[in-house]
Amino acid sequence: MIETNVSRHHETFFQVVQSYYQLTKPRIIPLLLITTAGSMWIAAKGEVDPLLLLVTLTGGTMAAASAQTINCVYDRDIDYDMERTRHRPMPSGKVQPRDALIFAIALATISFTLLAVFANLLAALLAFSGIVFYILVYTHWLKRHTTQNIVVGGAAGAIPALVGWAAVTGTLSWSAWLIFAIVFLSGRVAVKSTGCW
Repeated sequence: MIETNVSRHHETFFQVVQSYYQLTKPRIIPLLLITTAGSMWIAAKGEVDPLLLLVTLTGGTMAAASAQTINCVYDRDIDYDMERTRHRPMPSGKVQPRDALIFAIALATISFTLLAVFANLLAALLAFSGIVFYILVYTHWLKRHTTQNIVVGGAAGAIPALVGWAAVTGTLSWSAWLIFAIVFLSGRVAVKSTGCW
């Protein structure tokens, strides 16, 4: 049981919404959406269906938000140990683990349904695989066991490129994997250049 002196109660509905919003780590998501949109643009040769773009970006947002929320649930113990992260919704007790998991499952379900119905099954499966990879490989396996976690875990950040390509074409060609590799390798270079590697 995590003990904390931070208030566990919200005073307004806005504060409740804000806490759940914070669980999704919203600053990370736009970077993933840029990758998705760029891949879609290339796959469609510059003529992307606006509705497909909207649906794919919405589905991608929800998939990423789901993964980040589960990450917050899983990491609530180590988040409490650091002053910088102690006041996040999970370690502060503002959101309970069960409620956060329900929220994450709902986001993942909506994401999968949107992509499967309005894009295609491949795009939906790829987005879901991104959630699984982020939780099992990055959060559970790498993050607590190796300093290479950001480098290897960066593959999760490159999956949106595959989702975007699949949403447009329904397939994964060598071009899609090339974009994936570029995003992944550029992430490795960025990590190395900042001294985190």
